[in-house]
Amino acid sequence: MTPDQMKTRLEQTYTDGTVEVVDLTGTHDHYQVVIASAAFDGLSRIQQHKHVMDVFAAELKTGEVHALTIQTKPLQKN
Repeated sequence: MTPDQMKTRLEQTYTDGTVEVVDLTGTHDHYQVVIASAAFDGLSRIQQHKHVMDVFAAELKTGEVHALTIQTKPLQKN
């Protein structure tokens, strides 16, 4: 999975927020994602991270995505 594919999937899931994806090793299997979305409002950090991990459940299971570092935050309202 490329960084662009990962970002596209996250942007399709979290349409109201911001998404950043960093390939940590250049091998397309160790990623850091930073996501701000209203989908995280009222959720614990564990629930937020599970929400993101569920987006890549198949890739995490097969090892296509080996490591996923996640930073989430509720969308800042003005």
